[in-house]
Amino acid sequence: MKWTEFLFAIATSLVGAVGGLGGAVLLVPLLVLTGMPARSAAPLGLVSVAAGSASAGARQLKGGVVNHRLGISTELFASTGAVIGALASGLASDRFLKGVLAVVALAAGVLGGRRKGIRNMPSAERGAHHVGEHVGTLSGVYQLGDGFVPYEAKRLRAGAALFGLSGLLAGLAGASGGFIKTPATSEVMHVPVRVAAATTTFTIGITSAAGLIVFALQGRLDLPACAAVCAGSIVGGTAGAAVQSRLAPPQVRQFLSIVLVVISIVLVVRL
Repeated sequence: MKWTEFLFAIATSLVGAVGGLGGAVLLVPLLVLTGMPARSAAPLGLVSVAAGSASAGARQLKGGVVNHRLGISTELFASTGAVIGALASGLASDRFLKGVLAVVALAAGVLGGRRKGIRNMPSAERGAHHVGEHVGTLSGVYQLGDGFVPYEAKRLRAGAALFGLSGLLAGLAGASGGFIKTPATSEVMHVPVRVAAATTTFTIGITSAAGLIVFALQGRLDLPACAAVCAGSIVGGTAGAAVQSRLAPPQVRQFLSIVLVVISIVLVVRL
């Protein structure tokens, strides 16, 4: 067992599941800080995301906060971007990739943290039997305390474009792209942040799998390290899903913004 990778995977997957980020955006910089080459750390990041997504998904699906149609519709763009990014990963320098990630993470953190309160309010016309997604649409209802909140995704084209960017970054740098997906779903498409985070956690495993296929064909997977990261990510992802379900939307958004700013600082330090 590679204990460093295992422990890092637990911590970063827990944080990733809470915020819908995917732990890779933290795990990859941490591994690079310990001396691992970025080329080797990137595939481990995608392994972490895939395992964390699978472990957190069961609890979130049971809670009725994942919108499958929204997730799969946008995931088509993210997976395409991930394959393109993975194929092109040898063309961009580490310095350039870290700079791009730092700027995007900082912008997402600041924009998400500026909005206060809850955009989607509970409706007296909704009850427990309405909870879940509305089949054939990009809308649904989720439970917030004793109330039930209706929502409907908007600006699908803008969201799809940002999901394509998130997939491209996932393939290039080994990050999940969740730090773009969750703010894009919440702030651009006006989906409640808890639904956005849960749906992102559910779908980022697909994005990661697309990139991992390319990395496997390139011979870039260290199997013992992958096993350690996978085990740690399952533990962290399960714990993170439990924590996420108990936080109010403003708390999730504030937590997400803080983590994004920290990520940007870490990346700038590594330039």
